[in-house]
Amino acid sequence: MSTLTPTRPLPSPLRVGMSRIGLEVKQFFREKEQLLFTFFFPIIFLGIFSAVFSDNGFAEGVDAATYFTPGMIASGIFLSSFQSLAMTIAMERDEDLLKRLRGTPMSPQSYFIGKIGLVLVTSVAQFGLLLVIAGLLLGVDIPSEPVKWLHFLWIFVLGAASGSVLGIAFSAVPKSGKAASAVVTPVVLLLQFISGVYFVYSSLPQWMRTVAEVFPLKWLAQGMRSVFLPDGFKATEPGGSWQLGTGAIVLSLWLVVGLVVAQRAFRWTRRDAG
Repeated sequence: MSTLTPTRPLPSPLRVGMSRIGLEVKQFFREKEQLLFTFFFPIIFLGIFSAVFSDNGFAEGVDAATYFTPGMIASGIFLSSFQSLAMTIAMERDEDLLKRLRGTPMSPQSYFIGKIGLVLVTSVAQFGLLLVIAGLLLGVDIPSEPVKWLHFLWIFVLGAASGSVLGIAFSAVPKSGKAASAVVTPVVLLLQFISGVYFVYSSLPQWMRTVAEVFPLKWLAQGMRSVFLPDGFKATEPGGSWQLGTGAIVLSLWLVVGLVVAQRAFRWTRRDAG
């Protein structure tokens, strides 16, 4: 008489997702082109801007490296979250990787935990490297006040979370993996130019600032300026303040919108697959 061997319960979605993070990180660092563009792009640009604008003085004795560091940190978070996920998910869909994953016991929640975990790991690593280079090589003063780092923490978390869900949602826009770069990159570049990443935000035309206020990157960059620039700089911001409360509301709204749109628009298969 044969006996049935009891089946082992499947791991929880959280446990599978956590193990998926390690795989996602390994794959990310193996892609040299993606690593260079996403990981080192803000660091390279910070060095370029520091050299080009080295003779330009800012208020309170702030140099170009110090002024542009917050924008590059914000840009790095946006590249690691929105751009990276929008492009890689579109390419994985085009290569039928998502279709194969859907046929496994791994739940969608585990897949997204892996992607969001990748964003957090790469964003923290990128920020740490940028801070080391800015502090040691470019002479940027690193904040020492605990309250500034508390502000940094919630701005970082909200920025990375909203950028991640928006990247997942936007991954449905490119029709193919090959078109992903052509579709996603111009959107990111446009937001960088109007959000105070590459220019002094107060010097931008009013209509451009009005458009930028709708999108999360502007509030992410402004929040980072509140952390890394002297408090006197808030007088140059719209309304004469850092507007941290408004920034938290806008980023939270985009997080909610991104979650809703991602749930409705995300596709496991290509459009031509039916």
